[in-house]
Amino acid sequence: MASFRKLGRPTAHRRAMMRGLVTSLLEKGSIETTVTRAKDVRRVADKMITLAKKNTLHTKRQALSYITKEDVVNKLFSEIGPKYADRDGGYTRIYKKGPRVGDAAEIAIIELV
Repeated sequence: MASFRKLGRPTAHRRAMMRGLVTSLLEKGSIETTVTRAKDVRRVADKMITLAKKNTLHTKRQALSYITKEDVVNKLFSEIGPKYADRDGGYTRIYKKGPRVGDAAEIAIIELV
């Protein structure tokens, strides 16, 4: 799952960061990050939820290859996937929060709908 943006990081660092952000979003239901990261996280998280809606062994293994915690994958397939069974995409919502104090980067909250 490649990212749209490079986010000023080497490939391996960017992929690890995205995996961590997606895992945290699915685990907690909501995270706070920059707007550009939130937009990339939305893209991958929606794909993970779509996998969970299919709920086959193959899709579970695909999710396990990306999400870093096994208990989050179990939650994804047992709770989150069935919750969105009748919804065709748009599983996340992004709220813009304002500039960050240190570097004035635009901050957003991304959450599951």
